[in-house]
Amino acid sequence: MDELTLEKFEEASEIVKQVTLETKLVYSEYFSAQTGNRVYFKPENMQYTGAYKVRGAYYKISTLSEEEKSRGLITASAGNHAQGVAYAARLAGVKATVVMPTTTPLIKVNRTKGYGADVVLEGDVFDEACAHAYKLAEEHGYTFVHPFDDLDVAAGQGSIAMEIIKELPTVDYILVPIGGGGLCTGVSTLAKMLNPKIKVIGVEPAGASCMKESLRQGKVVTLPQVNTIADGTAVKRPGEKLFPYIQENVDEIITIDDNELIVAFLDMVENHKMIVENSGLLTVAALKHIKAEKKKVVSILSGGNMDVITLSSIVQHGLIQRDRVFTVSVLLPDKPGELARVSSLLAEQHGNIIKLEHNQFISINRNAAVELRITMEAFGTEHKNQDRLNGFDRCRIPPQACEGKGYLQRDVGHVGVY
Repeated sequence: MDELTLEKFEEASEIVKQVTLETKLVYSEYFSAQTGNRVYFKPENMQYTGAYKVRGAYYKISTLSEEEKSRGLITASAGNHAQGVAYAARLAGVKATVVMPTTTPLIKVNRTKGYGADVVLEGDVFDEACAHAYKLAEEHGYTFVHPFDDLDVAAGQGSIAMEIIKELPTVDYILVPIGGGGLCTGVSTLAKMLNPKIKVIGVEPAGASCMKESLRQGKVVTLPQVNTIADGTAVKRPGEKLFPYIQENVDEIITIDDNELIVAFLDMVENHKMIVENSGLLTVAALKHIKAEKKKVVSILSGGNMDVITLSSIVQHGLIQRDRVFTVSVLLPDKPGELARVSSLLAEQHGNIIKLEHNQFISINRNAAVELRITMEAFGTEHKNQDRLNGFDRCRIPPQACEGKGYLQRDVGHVGVY
């Protein structure tokens, strides 16, 4: 337990300054009001590589011998460590190979290549990519740089805690995302060295809570599978070397459902104009789970590398969750003017139609009824219910038209929402 020393952290903090941008704390009026605490963000999503990982990668490379660097570096990563290693290796003039899961967002793959690294796509999750990286290291003699289970890497990541405490000496809580545990090990260990009263809370996806399960069992365990939209923290097994530090220095681990990350994404975009990737949003969603009031809380936003397809999907799901976009189904007689009547009724309620689907085959007798499925925009839950109650109660077909037709009339209070 003496390998991570204050001297090592101080050295790492000075060295990483050569490659990192200054990420000053950002005070959040919105989340402070929501939680009853004074909430600050440490925006590592604003780093040059879009994430904090360059800290650990650069410090690790600075500790390697010339012989180790001459053999070339190899690592495995879900994306952010890949970019950190690629960028740090380029600055050091060292060849780097990165193995990434096939599910890695395209933006992370392309940027890793853009920093000069060779990219190999292998496996569905980080652990499979890592196994392949070890195999390549053995075959070609590369020097392996582990993305988290390395104390030098953890020391580099710990420089974040040094900056937080220098800027906000009276911080009460620090929230840290956990994948394999490198960031949390560095931050929690240094924070406790500098001020044992600081509470450090790790945050994991509910579908990839390998560290919480390991702590529960008192040993490092491997999850049978992971399932989360937080790809950067989708890790089956935490770091062996890091586990004792987590046991000693982390006060609590909170798990977050994917749906909470979607809400947190919209909150950050709307209130802070920030793009934060799903793993970085773990600490934002966790703010509502802290059992504290009137405390100074810092959430580390670990990265912002999100591809456009993922971003658009999350926005769409977020709008659905907030009742800003919804779909209803109504049964109508198949005769001229019915579509215009529905459109007119929705316009009266200020509903904006996005999409229409007209199904004539829901009934054998289409003159009796056809299904109209409407996707529309609303201002929120109250407005959505207004559209449904005040609009569709005037669109229903007579009950007798449904008898014996193999379907049920959708009453106004039970309009299908998809």
